[in-house]
Amino acid sequence: MTDLIVILVAVTVVSLVAIVGILFVGLKEAFLGRILMALVGFASGSLIGGAFFHLLPEALEETGQGIWQHVVMGIVFFFIMEKFLYWRHCHDGKCPVHIFAYLNLIGDGMHNLADGMVIAASFLTSFTLGLATTLAVILHEIPQEIGDFGVLLYGGFERKRALTYNFMSALTAVAGSLITYYLASHIHGVEQFLVPFAAGGFIYIAATDLMPELHKRTQVKESLIQLVTILTGIGLMLTLKILLG
Repeated sequence: MTDLIVILVAVTVVSLVAIVGILFVGLKEAFLGRILMALVGFASGSLIGGAFFHLLPEALEETGQGIWQHVVMGIVFFFIMEKFLYWRHCHDGKCPVHIFAYLNLIGDGMHNLADGMVIAASFLTSFTLGLATTLAVILHEIPQEIGDFGVLLYGGFERKRALTYNFMSALTAVAGSLITYYLASHIHGVEQFLVPFAAGGFIYIAATDLMPELHKRTQVKESLIQLVTILTGIGLMLTLKILLG
């Protein structure tokens, strides 16, 4: 029961990140762009550090060498999920904005469901792993939720409605955590599959979603800032590993 309480607190905190978008409404586009690029760099470094310093070592310690197929499955799953949810109905690039806004909500909900499952599996493995995973997810969610909130506003949603829908989408993380907790209570070894699976997901998100965004800005100063934020995110995960074990 203690594990469940900790898991629910963690995913609730992650879900609350959905309201952060409203704080950035009204900022000048250029300034917001610089903030987002810094957050994206920090998030990508945190996900990489979370995968290689926490999730993969923990999975290797728990199950040995037979984890790599699960890592690959995580990468492939996140690719398929993105491909299906974001592009299946808008493959020609002419999807009406309001339809894209709803598709974005569905995709974000599925993504948050997976986040909740990952967080629960991590806490069921160890508290330290759960803490590191939750932090990495939060750092990834901040720029994502800002972008999602902007998509809903652009799609014609009123600010209050956009905030409500975005938060409801984020609450699927709670459902994901409960599903994993239930499965782990009835099926032995579920978390041993989900931890390396999550590592694959973290690597995929950092390498194919976040870092390509950074490559869109090529000025030397911006590139240096990106490098610093990536290394800071990696350093944060390494520091957690050293301090918490």
